[in-house]
Parts: sequence; C-alpha cells; structure tokens
Amino acid sequence: MDFRNHIRVISDFPKEGISYKDITTLLKEGEVYHQAIDAFVEKIKPWKPDVIVGPEARGFLFGAPVAYALGVGFVPVRKPGKLPSKTISETYALEYGFDTLEVHADAIKPGERVVMVDDLLATGGTMLATANLIRKIGADVVGMGFLIELAFLNGREKLIDYPVFSLVEY
Repeated sequence: MDFRNHIRVISDFPKEGISYKDITTLLKEGEVYHQAIDAFVEKIKPWKPDVIVGPEARGFLFGAPVAYALGVGFVPVRKPGKLPSKTISETYALEYGFDTLEVHADAIKPGERVVMVDDLLATGGTMLATANLIRKIGADVVGMGFLIELAFLNGREKLIDYPVFSLVEY
C-alpha cells in the first residue's frame, strides 16, 4: 500500500516554508492504520526484538501496537519529569539549544535487543539521542523504523550505525 496517499500535507505549517506531514488522516482510517502496523511488524520481526522503544509522543502510536503484534514489551521514552520512577537521561543538541529524553532505569535490561519506532525521521537527532540512551543501559539497538522519512534532511546519516527503514519517503 502507498501510505503517502493517506498522509495529508499542509503547506506553511507550523510556519511559512514548512510542508507538514499530517498523519492523523492515516490514523483515522482503521484499515490503513492496521496495514501500516502490519508493514512495521513485517520489517521488524526478522530483527527478533525483545522490546520496542518509542519516543514521545507519536512514537507511542506506532511502537505500542507493533510491540503488541510481536508479543514483546513496549518502553516509552519521555521528556523530563514525565516518568515517576528512577530514570536515565540523555541530553542532545538542537538547532537552537538542547533537549533531554528519559527512560525508566529498570525498563530495559542490559543485552536486550531493542528496536526503536517513530513516526518521522527528519534530522535524526531525537533517534540518535534515544539510541545513546538505550546504549547507556547496555542494551543493543538492532534497528529503527519510521512511517515517514524526510530524505532531504539526511537524518539517516546520523544513524549509520543502525539498520533503518521507512515506509514513506519525501
């Protein structure tokens, strides 16, 4: 299926010159959303993950159902202050400033096979930071999957140490 046909593109949002890829149109179509999850599962299953990780917040929309379909756990990666137990954090550079991600310290065990799932690969910064966070725990990032890749931003170049796939490329 060409998922691109189910993603609405909105020009000049959130600011002039940006071409926003709105996935809510895909999510609301039950059969299309189901097929997208199935496509993720088909590509991820050979990696034999122990756990799926999804960064806040849209990574939850794809990561959790993929984990369910594979019969493995799902671990959310959140912004600071959102997790109630002891956390491990990773701070990373943005274009203008810094951001931080956190995961529960006991959510992933050393040596576990982790696949990271998100809706969008843009510059790769968030996923590289997430991978660094997972590696701090001692787990193995065995792959990354995305619904959409903005290839012109070259985010894949930051992720060259990992197998990466996307279902739609712009």
